[in-house]
Amino acid sequence: MSWDRVWLTAGFVLVWVLLVALMYWGWKGRAKRQQDQVGELPAVPTDLGAQLIAPSTGLYVGSTLAPSWQNRIAVGDLGHRANCDLARYEHGILMERDGESPIWIPNESIRAIRTERGLAGKVMTKDGVLVIRWELPAGTEIDTGFRGDDKSVYPIWVNGEKA
Repeated sequence: MSWDRVWLTAGFVLVWVLLVALMYWGWKGRAKRQQDQVGELPAVPTDLGAQLIAPSTGLYVGSTLAPSWQNRIAVGDLGHRANCDLARYEHGILMERDGESPIWIPNESIRAIRTERGLAGKVMTKDGVLVIRWELPAGTEIDTGFRGDDKSVYPIWVNGEKA
């Protein structure tokens, strides 16, 4: 065994660990800078009201500070992608995410529902991501993305049309 190869391998491992640590510190710094803009998320109420749109399975893509589709929110677990169920109720929209906290979007906070090609670094085909623009209690508008397993439900969300 050559000592040159050992030192070279150790050097590459050290550089890799340093890069991972820098990414982690950058993510934590981003979360700290965004904390005042994001604030506290609305709590899920005990009474959701009548179900208006049945739950759809898919992937919670992430949330970004509007209008930037790439300025991903790192506060709390909003930056964590997760499988989820998305449903609309009389009083708002509920995203129940696997292994993460649920996201409740009250009706009065919703500004727009549309489809996009991508959000939060996740790029899909045309109209591949359902995006909900809403206002946080702190007054900041954000875009929350959902990539549905069945995209035929998107027109129901966007226009209220039957799929």
